This record gives sequence, C-alpha cells and structure tokens, in this order.
Amino acid sequence: MAHQTFVFKQFNIQQDKCAMKVGTDAVLLGAWVKTNGAKSILDIGTGTGIIALMLAQKSSAQIDAIDIEVSAYEQATENVRFCIWNERINVYCTSLQDYVLKVKHSYDLIVSNPPYFSHSSKSAEEERTHARHNDLLPFEELISGVVKLLDKKGRFCVILPNKEASIFRNIAESKGLHLSNLTRVRTKANQDTEKRHLMQFEFESSSFSENTIVIEKDERHEYTDEYKELTKDYYINF
Repeated sequence: MAHQTFVFKQFNIQQDKCAMKVGTDAVLLGAWVKTNGAKSILDIGTGTGIIALMLAQKSSAQIDAIDIEVSAYEQATENVRFCIWNERINVYCTSLQDYVLKVKHSYDLIVSNPPYFSHSSKSAEEERTHARHNDLLPFEELISGVVKLLDKKGRFCVILPNKEASIFRNIAESKGLHLSNLTRVRTKANQDTEKRHLMQFEFESSSFSENTIVIEKDERHEYTDEYKELTKDYYINF
C-alpha cells in the first residue's frame, strides 16, 4: 500500500507528504466504526485523513481531524480539499493535549489509530518515528483527552495490536471508559494468532459484544467474504 495515490470508491488519498501511508489498520477502523447518527466526530492522529474521509462517506457528521505533524496536516488538508465532503471536515495541526485546552464542546464519536510503539527501536526519520511511537501521545494522555472531549453518551473507537490493546483497555477502564464492543482481527484463516483488536469504549456500557474477523484465506491476497463485506463500500475491487 505504498503508492503515492490510493484510490477508493468515492475518494482518493494522496500520501506523498505523510510519514505513515495508507494501511490495513486505518481501513479496518474506518470501515468497522458505526457512526450511528453521530453529529460530531473527532479523528485523533489523522495522518493522510483516510479515517475522517471514510467516516464522512457514511455519515452526515461534522468531522474534526487533528495531527501534530505539519506534513500530515498538509496531506490531510489536501485530501479533504478534493473530496466531496470538504465542507464537513476541518483539519487542525495540533497535539491532542493542546486541542483539549481550546475546545469547549464535546463529540458524539471519537476515533483514533494511535501510535503504539514504546520500547522498540526507532526510525531515523523523525516524523515516521512520531507517527509510530507514542512518546508524544502516551496512552494515558490519549485516554485522558478522550475523557474530556467525549459526550457522556458518546463512543470512542480505536485499533491496537493485542498486547498494547490489553494495556490500553486497563487504562481506559481506570478512567471510566468501558469496553462495549471488541472485534479480534486475524490475518489468515490458518493462523490462530490475533493481530489486532478493534475496540469501542463508552462511559456507560450496558452491554458487551465481541467477534473475530479474518482478513485473508490461506493464500495471500485471497480475501475472506467477511473482510470483503466489511470494506466493500471503500475498496474498488470488492
């Protein structure tokens, strides 16, 4: 997925300026999230703007997208400018920590495909390092920001690898956010290992649901029917 332009059914993503390119995690999260009539959405760490655009496609919400990196801000701004929903999407170059101090309203839905590496080796490229490692946005600060910005009846959705998802869930629970929906992501049908967790949190969760999705069959690029069904509104080949 490293081409400079990634073409979806209803929008294109330019990614020549952005450190983090379009990836499966972002597509999974954007496709998985249910907007449920949300009027206001916040995308934290928007990167190319892909998740904001995916949510704009399936909602009528006003969407704010933030990223601390100037290049990501410029890239997302460019992608939003040329989409058909540009009047409903605002992109800001800011950290979540600063954004929390400025915003006076709450959001019905908050989404994030956050940086998660904390102890692994780091890239020499500074912006890619920031995009992949959580030094500038530790889980505690991400969750604290969400707690301040999320409406009391709102939902917060995130995607993380298994180990980090467990850590994240514990921190979220300690701050009053309860897991209400969990989808375990497996890469291949013949592998038992889960690669990612898609998680939805709420302040007042009265129910809990979970399931598992497999992306590929035994052969590479032979996608499962469930993955095609999830992403069919976006991928041009499905």
